[in-house]
Amino acid sequence: MFEAWVTISVMAALFQTLRFMLQKLLSMGTLSPGGATFSRFFYSAPFVVLAAAGYIIWRGHGVPETGGLFWPFALVGGLAQILATWCVVAIFSERNFAVGITFKKTEVVQTALAGFLVLGDKVSSFGMAAIIIGLVGVLFLSDSPGGEGALVRRLMNRSACLGLISGGLFAVTAVAYRGATLEVADDEAFLRAIFTLACVTTWQTIAMTAWLGWREKGEMARVWAARKTAVWIGVASIGGSLGWFTAFTLQNAAYVAAVGQIEVIFSMIVSVMFFHEKISSREYLGIALLCASIVLLILLE
Repeated sequence: MFEAWVTISVMAALFQTLRFMLQKLLSMGTLSPGGATFSRFFYSAPFVVLAAAGYIIWRGHGVPETGGLFWPFALVGGLAQILATWCVVAIFSERNFAVGITFKKTEVVQTALAGFLVLGDKVSSFGMAAIIIGLVGVLFLSDSPGGEGALVRRLMNRSACLGLISGGLFAVTAVAYRGATLEVADDEAFLRAIFTLACVTTWQTIAMTAWLGWREKGEMARVWAARKTAVWIGVASIGGSLGWFTAFTLQNAAYVAAVGQIEVIFSMIVSVMFFHEKISSREYLGIALLCASIVLLILLE
């Protein structure tokens, strides 16, 4: 029987796939990558803040106290998530949906390293072996379509670079969010998760509002015009983020990120059935290796 954090991580990955699917739709001519990224925060922040306030009032214990590192972790994690999401949305314009999602999964190895350096979280030798298998899968996926030219040029293309950068930023996000939730002085995992999520999402909305107002004038108006679709990005975002935050309070961030690779399976289904995109045999092999790493991690840990 799976532990709670595994089930929560799988559900978070499902919500995140839905959110990225909607962001891809909006980035296909309706919004810029920045606008599609902003919609994820703009349409979720009000719901998250209301939910957190309501839950805190219902519990009757008041706003929880936080440690001195809460806001540094929250601010760094929030900024890293903005930039990482921006990179993934940019990948969608060059590669199919499943490959775009899979590129970001380099975050697993990078999360293990960052978690060890920042929080002292340790990964067993079996866990690291499973994670490396997943990384090999990403290398298969990083080869550009057509496969012409020198190996370095084929692997280090724009999509691969964006994928590696997004993976690194998502690794920082995962570790920072785990650090922030551990700074909330309360024993209840859900309260720590929703309180941290409310603080982070509010900060992200303010930051992106300032950026778009400065660099992409008129984009916020387009985000509002696309609200019939964009509001569902916010709803899916709440489900995904709340799942990740709760899982991070319960388990090592590297293990949560590794189980979250099941998102690749969900994205492959969306890519073929919804966007009618083709997946090559090489890409299937890369996806299969990533899936194998998930199974091994769950069985061995």
